[in-house]
This record gives sequence, structure tokens and C-alpha cells, in this order.
Amino acid sequence: MKTSAFEKLQQHLKQLPGLGYRSSERIALHLLVEKPARLPALVAALQEAAQAVRRCTHCGNLAEGELCAICADEKRDRSIMCVVEHVPDLVAIERSGAYRGVYHVLHGKLSPIQGVGPEDLNYESLRQRVVAGEVNELILALPNDVEGEATCHFLTEHLPKDRGVRVTRIGFGLPSGGGVLYADSVTLKSALDARRSYQ
Repeated sequence: MKTSAFEKLQQHLKQLPGLGYRSSERIALHLLVEKPARLPALVAALQEAAQAVRRCTHCGNLAEGELCAICADEKRDRSIMCVVEHVPDLVAIERSGAYRGVYHVLHGKLSPIQGVGPEDLNYESLRQRVVAGEVNELILALPNDVEGEATCHFLTEHLPKDRGVRVTRIGFGLPSGGGVLYADSVTLKSALDARRSYQ
């Protein structure tokens, strides 16, 4: 019989992305029964991360200070900005090694059905970065689905047009309805190299 504390832990684990009932049960059993010595270190790491990790004030990426490592890197090409939905998309593109510009993480995409509007996204800081004139090209690396397309359309319609920013859309090699996160490195490199004008 499972205890109430075990079931509570399992329920919390099940809320994590990619974990269902069986996976969360297996992890809970692993931590509590098979390898209980690992539990204190895991709890400490979670607490430390919760206190130290925040959003980069510039782009929305993970950071432990005001800026993330990418925004703080002076070797990055600041004239090119890649707009992504979530941090894991940024990580996938970085892993491909095909891109040396900077990023902007929206932390979502427009979805009127779910009540997600521009005010719910990291949009205003993106607009401010475009207004500041530091960007020559904006690469939209958003999912190839209805919400992703709606978000791309919104950005091209509402971002300032008097700055001469070229807007391109990643897409070649990405399956319809697919996202950046699940594409392999070669596909992502092809998608970046074959980006097309979105205006």
C-alpha cells in the first residue's frame, strides 16, 4: 500500500513535463526506496536553484545574475536576434552550434482560446530591444502550428517598422506542427541556414 506522503510526491512529479503515472511512480520509488541517499542532495539542489536561478532581464533566458551567459558574451552577434517560445528551444538551437547571435524568449505563444494575449508574453521587452536599434535581423523560431503562426503574424504587425529590421522565419526541415525542441542539430542548422523573409 502506498502512503499519503508517497502519493503526494508522485502527484507532484506527475505534473512535470513528460512524466505520466508510471514514470512518476518509478521516480518516487527510486528516490524513496532504492536510492534514498540521493534525496537530500536533490532537495538541496532544487532549493538552491529556486533561490539562485531567475530570468535574464534582457532576453528571458535562465540566469543567476542580471544577465544570462549569452547576453553577457561580447563575442555574440547582437545584430541578429532569434525569438523562441521557451528556454528549451534556445538550448536546442545552441546545441546545434549553427547560431552565434542573441535570443529573446517569449515564454509562450499567443492563444486566444486559452486566454494568452501579448500581455502574457515577454513581448514588451522585445519591442524595447527593437526600438533601441540594436537588431538588424529578427529570426522567428516559433513552432510551426496555428498559435506559432499567429504569434509570428502579431510580431511582424506590431513591432516597429521604422527601424529597418529584416524579419525571417525558420521553417525548412521542421515538420508541420513541430517545434524547435524536438528537431535534431542537423535539421536546426538547415532551418537556420534556409530561413526566409517573413514580411
